Amino acid sequence: MNLASRIRIAGVSIVSVLCLGSLGFVWLENYTWIEAIYMTVITVSTVGFGEVRPLSEEGMMFTALLVVSSLGTFTFAVTAVSQFFLEGDYRERVRNKRIKRIMKAMDQHVIVCGYGRVGEKAVEELQDHGTDVVVIESDPELVKALQKKGLHVLSGDATRDENLINAGLDRARAVITTLPDDAQNLYVVLAVRERRKAILIISRASQLNAVSKLRVAGAHNVIMPDQVGGAHMASLVAIPDVVEFLDHIRIQGGDEVNLEEVEVQQLPESLRSLTLEEIDARNRIGVNVIGLRRASGEMVINPSPKTELHETMKLFVLGDAEQIRSLNEYLGIQTPV
Repeated sequence: MNLASRIRIAGVSIVSVLCLGSLGFVWLENYTWIEAIYMTVITVSTVGFGEVRPLSEEGMMFTALLVVSSLGTFTFAVTAVSQFFLEGDYRERVRNKRIKRIMKAMDQHVIVCGYGRVGEKAVEELQDHGTDVVVIESDPELVKALQKKGLHVLSGDATRDENLINAGLDRARAVITTLPDDAQNLYVVLAVRERRKAILIISRASQLNAVSKLRVAGAHNVIMPDQVGGAHMASLVAIPDVVEFLDHIRIQGGDEVNLEEVEVQQLPESLRSLTLEEIDARNRIGVNVIGLRRASGEMVINPSPKTELHETMKLFVLGDAEQIRSLNEYLGIQTPV
């Protein structure tokens, strides 16, 4: 039984003692309700005040029983209240309420369901990229540890709709579900897609036969960590230098070389209708444009300098940390620390 339940039981017990005591004095001694309540309070509190009127033998026996029963009740109540404040449950509740208030104010964040090995890595990458993250985790001890680290964590089962809503699903930009069970991930995808038709959903899958089910349920991308890891290991044997080069390119706002995406509409208005050659990204903003995506979804690798830009396009640019920082400053985007 947790401390909050014990406090509730103690409160109900105290009220019950006061009600039964008052009722007994009214019935046995013909006291008025005011007199009975007063008599009950001075009896259970053992303050030593005199009786309202002399008690009958039945009234004396009832008073003795009331004193004995109330001692146990008040001892239990004092113990429960002391533990509530001294053992940190009170501080934990205050912290949870503060986190929920913060979550209500968050917008365009990413919800990560589950903080296992995959979830932990996803959170690290998102934070490196300067993205706000809310984690839903069911392990109470892990929740406390993550909250101490400063993460926005909601304690609870990610498959429950109310926890997704409390995590800000209505305002989130994406949901990543990394639960270890495919059925749980499927339920999360269905719940999210039912409430948000267009939100980006990325799911983990442990079994190959779960991939198609997750996609049908509404996941945009389904990742199998074991399969990805195995393919990466095989590539290190077949084409080690290429893999090492790709590993050197980080798709995040951290160190080394970074690959970033830039929406054309983020560029100054005077540049949005020019060609890549006219923008001269290398000299103007210090990065190389290595690809782009058109509104139709078509990917163009190593686009021609004569390519005309359009506001619906996205550019994929490559540069080192300093170049990416300069790019963000040019676009007015805050660079993650």
